[in-house]
Amino acid sequence: MPRTLKWGAGLSIVLHSIPSLVLPPGVAILAQNVLSRATLTGSSPWVLKEFLGLPAIIQTAILWMTFVFSRKVMKEYQRQADRKRLGPDVIEVPRVKLNWPWNLDLISFVMHSRETDYCAAPWAKLSKKYGYTFNLRLFGEDQVGRPIEFSVFRLDVWTGTLFRGKMDTVLGKGVFNADGDMWKFHRGMSRPYFSRDRISHFDNFARHSDLAISKILSRLNEPARPGQPIAVDFQDLVARFTLDSGTEFLFGADVRSLDSTLPYPHEKPKDNSASFAAAFGRAQESLTYRLALGHLWSWMELFWDRTKQDMDVIDAYITPLLRQKLDRKRILGLNGNSKAEFENISIDGMEEAEDTLLDHLVQFTDDISVIKDELINILVAARDTTAATLTFTLYILAENPKIMDKLRSEVLGRLGTSNHPTPEDFKEMKYLRAVINETLRLFPAVPVNERTAVKSTVLNSGEKKYYVPAGATIPYSVLHMHRRKDLWGPDADEFDPERWLDDRLKKYVTPNPFIFLPFNAGPRICLGQQFAYKWVEALMHISITKHLFNMSFSVRRDIVLSLAGDVTSGRLEERGGPEGIREDLAQEPFDDLLQWRALD
Repeated sequence: MPRTLKWGAGLSIVLHSIPSLVLPPGVAILAQNVLSRATLTGSSPWVLKEFLGLPAIIQTAILWMTFVFSRKVMKEYQRQADRKRLGPDVIEVPRVKLNWPWNLDLISFVMHSRETDYCAAPWAKLSKKYGYTFNLRLFGEDQVGRPIEFSVFRLDVWTGTLFRGKMDTVLGKGVFNADGDMWKFHRGMSRPYFSRDRISHFDNFARHSDLAISKILSRLNEPARPGQPIAVDFQDLVARFTLDSGTEFLFGADVRSLDSTLPYPHEKPKDNSASFAAAFGRAQESLTYRLALGHLWSWMELFWDRTKQDMDVIDAYITPLLRQKLDRKRILGLNGNSKAEFENISIDGMEEAEDTLLDHLVQFTDDISVIKDELINILVAARDTTAATLTFTLYILAENPKIMDKLRSEVLGRLGTSNHPTPEDFKEMKYLRAVINETLRLFPAVPVNERTAVKSTVLNSGEKKYYVPAGATIPYSVLHMHRRKDLWGPDADEFDPERWLDDRLKKYVTPNPFIFLPFNAGPRICLGQQFAYKWVEALMHISITKHLFNMSFSVRRDIVLSLAGDVTSGRLEERGGPEGIREDLAQEPFDDLLQWRALD
């Protein structure tokens, strides 16, 4: 079906950049026109005479190049003055030099890597040649990659206009896509809701965990059919679990995606709730695609928006709930009802025991756009990141049965088969938290991120001080930082929860806590950090205490769960799981995949 031409997501950005694009040729054309009208005399410089004797198009081209060169020289002079102002020992970040002008071949390499390599694989290649801090200079603009200086997380770096433009069609002006006063407003509006008392409630997580595990057991007990393996797509399952428990926690009514039939291998979910879940995934994939394209993304979406259809699905779910709350707020306001009465109003017959995030937000504003942006920001951030962490946790425990046995012993020793642990119980289960932290270290749910420098600053890298000008983009790879042996020790590639309990914690993490950033850091640290921990702990607890997962896996490809006696076992088939990922990252599998002379 052909796309209908309309005002696209990138058109406004391209139109905004037109003045800077047309200024150099415009000045050149104007200068050529003025010079062509000049009256030559015998005393006129011979250079001018020779120049005016050239064809008009050659004159314009020369003037254009002269203007561009002069502007570059002026900017470089201003840059040096700004750098020296920050200190005599401040130096430029090493610049990546590739084959094409403005390092444009970096885009093709990154796009190819997304299809053939593991996440953020180009970072390993670049770090090998340029060290941990380098300037990509994509399109000739500063992109200071892989900084370990932690001023990145102070107030002098924001998300930046480039980042906001890419994310706007999904995140709008929500807390993760706002800067300045708008960010402070959203942050201040949402922060009180994520209190320790509220995130300690376990019933929601336990109820949805029970349902998720019952879906696994139900599938595994089905009679086998010819040519149809009895299997569960675990990542799809936990995506449903986090979606349902997350929407109930945030909105007061969940999407009930766990009620639908789980897909069989090679089938796509067909129900509406699963389409909502899939829309989230596709929308986020579209944002990742835009990030990989850099400045080019806006030119690819001049007359269409790759997120439009998915956001229509998301809006169709959120908007009716939002309008119900606002309507009830107005009715209660007219009737003079109290906030306590407002809390007891049900949605579709569901009694709300306490405020949801939606209830909380409508008390601040009636602006549908503001509330919807905030809800989408929180849900997108919470749902997929937690689902990814749960999936990686299962993978890594499947590869390490001894660690699984120790974890089971701790949980059963503390709780037995109790289905009602307290916050104190989770606080005492230190090995459970260590397993989760180690999973987040090796497989952070947000493996790469970026910021923009609001003002010129200095990044320290060892004994060197690097200059970062105002407006520079600062991308950084949490995934690779979490695996650096100079930060985590010689066993950084190994999955070992004990590092969070023994002397390695004091040696590496305690003196330098910013080496562990699964939830970001600084003023923009994740609001739902404790919420995410409780989510993962809930499913792990229910799995161990109630259903006693006994995972015995051979590492190949997809998770295939099957019954063994009265417990659950499984195997990974056809391709490496997390261990394979670690090995491939260490060996840099893309070395032989591309003949990229500039980096060899």
